[in-house]
Amino acid sequence: MKVLVADPLSEEGLLLFKDEPGITADVKTGLKPEEIIPIIGEYDALIVRSQTQVTEDIIKAGTRLKVIGRAGVGLDNIDVPAATRQGIIVMNVPGGNTISTAEHTMAMLLSMTRNIPQAFASLKGGKWDRKKFTGAELMRKKLGVIGLGRIGQEVAKRAEAFGMEIMGFDPFVTVDRAEQLGVKLYDLNEIISRADYMTVHVPLTKETRGMIGEKEFEMMKKGVRLINCARGGIYDEKALYENLKSGKVAAAAFDVFDPEPPSMDNPLFSLENFIATPHLGAATKEAQVQVAIDMCQQIIDTLQGRLVRNACNIPSVDPEVLARIAPYLALAEKLGRFQSQVNEGRIEEIHVRYSGEVTNYNVAPISVAVLKGYLEPILQSSINYVNAPYIAKERGIRMVESKSSDTEDYASMITVTVKCNGQDRIVSGTLFGKKETRIVRIDDYRLDCIPSGFVLVLMNEDVPGIVGHVGTVLAEHKINIAGMALGRLEKGGKALTALNVDEDVEDNVLAALKKLPHILEAKVVDLGKY
Repeated sequence: MKVLVADPLSEEGLLLFKDEPGITADVKTGLKPEEIIPIIGEYDALIVRSQTQVTEDIIKAGTRLKVIGRAGVGLDNIDVPAATRQGIIVMNVPGGNTISTAEHTMAMLLSMTRNIPQAFASLKGGKWDRKKFTGAELMRKKLGVIGLGRIGQEVAKRAEAFGMEIMGFDPFVTVDRAEQLGVKLYDLNEIISRADYMTVHVPLTKETRGMIGEKEFEMMKKGVRLINCARGGIYDEKALYENLKSGKVAAAAFDVFDPEPPSMDNPLFSLENFIATPHLGAATKEAQVQVAIDMCQQIIDTLQGRLVRNACNIPSVDPEVLARIAPYLALAEKLGRFQSQVNEGRIEEIHVRYSGEVTNYNVAPISVAVLKGYLEPILQSSINYVNAPYIAKERGIRMVESKSSDTEDYASMITVTVKCNGQDRIVSGTLFGKKETRIVRIDDYRLDCIPSGFVLVLMNEDVPGIVGHVGTVLAEHKINIAGMALGRLEKGGKALTALNVDEDVEDNVLAALKKLPHILEAKVVDLGKY
C-alpha cells in the first residue's frame, strides 16, 4: 500500500512508515491539483496539511484512495462531501494544537498589555523610554472568552492563574461545566459591554464572520483590549482600525487575518497599539511533531484494518454494520444539525428516542451522529465521530437514549428532543425506502420535509396568501424554491412552513420575511450536501 504525503510533515511522523511492513510513503510536496490528478490513482492514502487543495477532481481520480488525512484541525481544503460519496475516510488531528494556541493567546495578551513589542523596537532604535510604555496589570481584570472549546478552556485556566475574572460565552457549554472551569457564563452582548479583555476561540462560519462589528464596538467599554488567535474574519477589521485609532480600543493583538497573508498596506499595521504575528498559534515544534506522529499512526492503523480514529465522516464500526446503518447515520446527523440551528438559548440535554426497526441495531453510533450534527455548525471541522461524545461531555451536555419497538407512524423513526432554557424542541425523522431521509415532525407539527441543503423554516398564522407573499420576497432576491412542506394543528391557528431553497437566505432577506403580515418567525438552516 502506498501513501502520498503532499505537504511538509515532521520527520518523526514519516519514520513510522519505515517500520510498517506493507506500507510505503512518497513525499511529494508543492504539487498543484493538476499535478496530483495524474498520479493519485497509484495511492491508497493521502496526507496533507493546509497548502494542498484536495478537490473533487483529485478525489475522483483517486480510485484506490481509502483515506485522506489532514495533519491539523481544519478541513477547509478538503472536499469532504465528495470524499464521503466516494466512500473515502477523511480524518484530522483535532487536538494537536490546543496547548500551543492557548499559550500563544496568553503570549499575545501579555505582550499587548505590557507593550513589549513596541518597547523592544524603541530600545533597538536607541531610546530608553520607560514612561511611554507603561503597561497594565491583569489582576482582577475581566476577560471575556468567546468560545469555550478545548482552546478556550485552556486559555481560561491560564488567565485564572493571573487572577483574572473569566466571563464565558458558549451556548454549547452547560452552567455546571462552566462552574467546574471557574468560568461564569454570560450572554454575548453582556461580555462585549463589560469585558476589559476579550479573546475569541470559535471557527469561522456564516454566523461568526463579522460577529464583532461596528455595533459591538459601540457597546464596548473604553480601554478594552482584544485578542484573535482563532480565525481571520471574526472581527470587522475596518471597524477595529477606527476604534483603535480613536482610543476606544486600547490595544489589539492578532495572529490571524482575512485573507492570509494580509496586504502589507493593511492600515492596522500603521497603528502603535496593534501587534500581530503571522498565524503562529500552532507553530511550535512540539505541536508540529505530535500532529505528524498522530496523523501518520492514524493512517497506518486505518490501512492495516485497525481502529479508525478521528474520522470526520464515518464512525468507528465494523464495515458490514456501517453499510446497514449508514442511512440512519445520515438522518441522525441531519436531525442534530437542524436542532442546533433552530434552537436559541443554553442547551441542557439531548434525548434521542428510537422506535421501530432501527431499534434492531446498535444505536450508539447513531446517537453519536446526532451529537456530531448538533455540534458541527459551531465547531466545524474540529468535531468528528470519535470526539463528539467527549466534547459533549466536556461541555456538560447530557445525552439520553430510549427505545420503543412500536412502529408509531413509520417503520422506523428517530426523534431528537433538545432541552434549552427549560423548554423542549422536538424534531423527528424517518427513511423513505432504504436511503431517502425525511423530517416528519417539528415540535407538534407533522410534515414531509427533505432535509438537504438550505431549508427556510417559517412559523406563521394560518391564513390565505402566506406562501404567495413569501415567494414574492424570495423571488425579488433571486432565491428559487425547490420544495415545500406544510404543517398545522388546526385551521386558522398557527402553521409551520418548511421551504427547500437553492441558495442561502441572507439576514436582509430574513428581515424582509419577518416584516410580512402574519409571519411570526423565520429561520434558515443549512443541512449540508449529503
